[in-house]
Amino acid sequence: MKRVFCMCGTLLICCLAACERGNGAASAPRPGAAGDSHDHDDEGGSHDHEGHGHASEIRLTPEAVVEHGIKVEPAAMWNLRPTFMAPARVAFNTESMAHVGSPLQGRVSEIKVRVGDRVAKGDPLVIVESPELGEAQAEYFEKRVAAETAGPAAELAKASWERAKEVYDQTKGISLTEVQRREAEYKAAVAAQRSAQASVIGAQTSLHMLGMSAQAIEALARTGQVDSRFVIAAPIDGHVVQREITLGELVGPDRESLLVLADTINLWVLADVPEARLSEVVLEAPAWIRAGNLDPHRHEGQVSHIAPVVDAQTRSAAVRVVVECDDQTLKPGMFVQVEIVSTDRSNPDPPAVVAVPEVAIQNIDGMPVIFVPVPNQENTFTHRDVAIGKSIGGLVPIYSGLVEGEPVVTAGSFILKAEMGKGTAEHSH
Repeated sequence: MKRVFCMCGTLLICCLAACERGNGAASAPRPGAAGDSHDHDDEGGSHDHEGHGHASEIRLTPEAVVEHGIKVEPAAMWNLRPTFMAPARVAFNTESMAHVGSPLQGRVSEIKVRVGDRVAKGDPLVIVESPELGEAQAEYFEKRVAAETAGPAAELAKASWERAKEVYDQTKGISLTEVQRREAEYKAAVAAQRSAQASVIGAQTSLHMLGMSAQAIEALARTGQVDSRFVIAAPIDGHVVQREITLGELVGPDRESLLVLADTINLWVLADVPEARLSEVVLEAPAWIRAGNLDPHRHEGQVSHIAPVVDAQTRSAAVRVVVECDDQTLKPGMFVQVEIVSTDRSNPDPPAVVAVPEVAIQNIDGMPVIFVPVPNQENTFTHRDVAIGKSIGGLVPIYSGLVEGEPVVTAGSFILKAEMGKGTAEHSH
């Protein structure tokens, strides 16, 4: 069965520069080393068949190496910090959630999404038939027409007042009272025009508050077509995690939410860290999440927040770890274990050690071993005993049996172990 691993973020363990080769550890012979396996051959032993030569060696075809994903890399030095475990639960990232409601009264005429659907920002979610929206649109159109007619009326009143002034100044053929009356009419027309324009702005603001976009309002002004159907759109990218409406249901701004959208990929893991351990936790420290002992996935995250207070009853504080999980194997509400990197503030940079991925370590007869390529023999491997430490963030420190720069099988070693078992069985017969 193909296993899917969720790698989230970047492992914040710094690989040191390679040291010069040729130190004492490199020259000392080790059990199971490639050179030891060629000191003598079993009489009559043969390498003619694919799969096995010496009992401690495994020979594969080039096709098998590719098929099983066997990977060889030079051993590297790593700064590995100790870790500790803490219980935790998975939660939504509340900074990437949206409670979607209706800004107006109406009845649900269409529901575009179901729980679990993924939506993009701007996608239609719900369509509401709203008489309130229709009335607001009609009012806006009427006030816009009134404002448009108020302009020519003001211009006409201005022209009438200016003609009266001109006649009065040149021939006194009109009374001063008439001039003043026309001036008052002009000023009233200007005031009416400004009032009509303000009414248009108010009606337009009301439409915005009811959820109409600027483009929709422009279309209404251009066509005069009133549409009481209102589309509630997604305010963010995410998944529909909750839906509390049915067709024909009456909705309005008094409802807290009709749907809830959330980001189900970028999550929060809230760990309860005992107060005795809080001094070891720093922001941006790496952390790994596993949902139970049987979960094959290790989800990498990073400490993003440390609560400023300690719970008086549990004597622990909440530590938030942000984690990205594309395959959605972590789900909000799950109880998990979090492995957090511990930082010794007096010694923040511990000495580097040789380390290999967890998958590079196999157990043979109860002892940890690694597999290394046999020199000068293509696609041939042998095992070597090693002394190891506790795994930290997917890397296992090697205290003896391997030095920096030596080639080691970092992926597919379980296939080599299985092939070695077959070879041992064949030689026993």
